[in-house]
Amino acid sequence: MSVLTEPFFFQGNLDYLREISKFAKIPLLRKDFIIDIYQIAEAYNAGADFILLIAKALDEKKLKELYDFARSIGLDVLFEIHDKEDLEKALFVGAEIIGFNHRDLKTFEMNMDLSRELMPLIPNDAIKVAESGINDFEMVKKLHNNGVDAFLVGEHFMRQNDIKKAVLTLKGI
Repeated sequence: MSVLTEPFFFQGNLDYLREISKFAKIPLLRKDFIIDIYQIAEAYNAGADFILLIAKALDEKKLKELYDFARSIGLDVLFEIHDKEDLEKALFVGAEIIGFNHRDLKTFEMNMDLSRELMPLIPNDAIKVAESGINDFEMVKKLHNNGVDAFLVGEHFMRQNDIKKAVLTLKGI
């Protein structure tokens, strides 16, 4: 489960993660703009199992520092990529879980073929996660057929009146 903790742009809060971790029996991702080791320690102390590192936002040295620290305290890392350069940085660092954000963070335009374009460049043993723009079962099926292992769906569910129904529909039920 992805938990927004970034307060200024996405109205998230670290307290959300703390509260959810009290009863959640599934892995929790702190979804934020992580740029400092302190934020990773906060995530750990708030009950996170994963952190998000956005390759576009950090250079290789900083990515490696943050990745190594997160792994040293037992947190997994989802690397978010947007293009081939981001992927190269993530692979240099040792990424095992790679997320394709179909939304360009500068223009907010969607490229739903991004995962298909970059998939051949990713090691087979990496976990591949599709992010953004996933709002129906046909898209889930298409991405899965292209080799995607997991899906990070947020905005779609936030816009639904009946989240349970939206989850079932996304699963093709």
